[in-house]
Amino acid sequence: MHKHSDLLVIGSGIIGLATAFLAHEQGRSVRVIERDDRPVGSSIQNFGHACFTGQADLIQGVADRARTGWLNAAERAGFWAAESGTYIPATTETEQQILREFAEHRGPDQVTWLSRSEVAAAIGNPVLAALSGVHLPRDMRVNPREAVPVLARWLAAQGVDFAWNTQVTAVADGVAETNRGDYTASEVVVCPGYRLGHLFPDLADSHGVRTCTLVMSLIDRPYAVPAELAMLTGTSLARYEGFTAMPYAPELRRELAEREPELVDCTANLMVTGLPDGLLIGDSHAYAASPEPFIDEHIGNLLLARATHVLGITAPVVRQRWLGRYADSRSTNLVLERPDQRTTVAVVTSGIGMTLSFGIADLALSGGSVPGF
Repeated sequence: MHKHSDLLVIGSGIIGLATAFLAHEQGRSVRVIERDDRPVGSSIQNFGHACFTGQADLIQGVADRARTGWLNAAERAGFWAAESGTYIPATTETEQQILREFAEHRGPDQVTWLSRSEVAAAIGNPVLAALSGVHLPRDMRVNPREAVPVLARWLAAQGVDFAWNTQVTAVADGVAETNRGDYTASEVVVCPGYRLGHLFPDLADSHGVRTCTLVMSLIDRPYAVPAELAMLTGTSLARYEGFTAMPYAPELRRELAEREPELVDCTANLMVTGLPDGLLIGDSHAYAASPEPFIDEHIGNLLLARATHVLGITAPVVRQRWLGRYADSRSTNLVLERPDQRTTVAVVTSGIGMTLSFGIADLALSGGSVPGF
């Protein structure tokens, strides 16, 4: 029997690490168990774009706690975090109307209205075919390839124990059974992501949890594109629930189906996020219980072409492509269940896990929930 700890965290993705970070800040002894030898899953495969503002009204409190958590963790652990916000150009009257409704709904502290020339300058394309745009100043960026491993190393240096290369086979009543023996704790928080069904198949089945795969790429950033860029587009307005709650959202969906049928067919959320060494471009969405590992070259080229057209990049240099993945559910954005008094299961089942990670970790540790989420 291994040494007992106050908290046992299963999974070293960002929700697991955020949970470990908050528990450590509370003075609790923490152990993290991870099946791989370092973080290599969903949390390093995404944009690192914390788009708090575009989330639903209902979870803005969770988003606020997440934002505070990201800033605190970045300061303590020493990883890069930029409070540069998000830019959204309005390229049609419909997009402009949704942004106008959203700006009126949320107010000037969350949404700043921009002229065509202002949004064109912000994304580095002076000939951008936009009517206007907005800036969401509360949004943030981190480099997921840096932030997650740096946070894990910092936690280890602070005394959080990590059991790497350790496969958990069962969790119940404060005991985690693994291929290296049993671990015990007063409380266990399980953050398995899209592998939820491996440990809790009944929970996965009841919520219809499946895997979402995303075609993404990293390109060189031309000098004209600002390094602090984070950009959403009209497809994002049809996806994030803060925007889809606006009255004009159905009209936008109809417009996109006519204007960009290929993007709609691959369930695209066309967005670009700047990192210190490049631009992340994506993404498409495909869903399966056991997805194939292959990247559709047509989808990759489609996303690249549409994104670089908005940015005015004529000869993009692609450095990497990959197939990201995360947990998804048709019925809920969050699985937050407590199968026994000492076990909490936390899985974000949409593409907002990186954004809300520290807020979800706070809910998991405090016994909280979000009505209707």
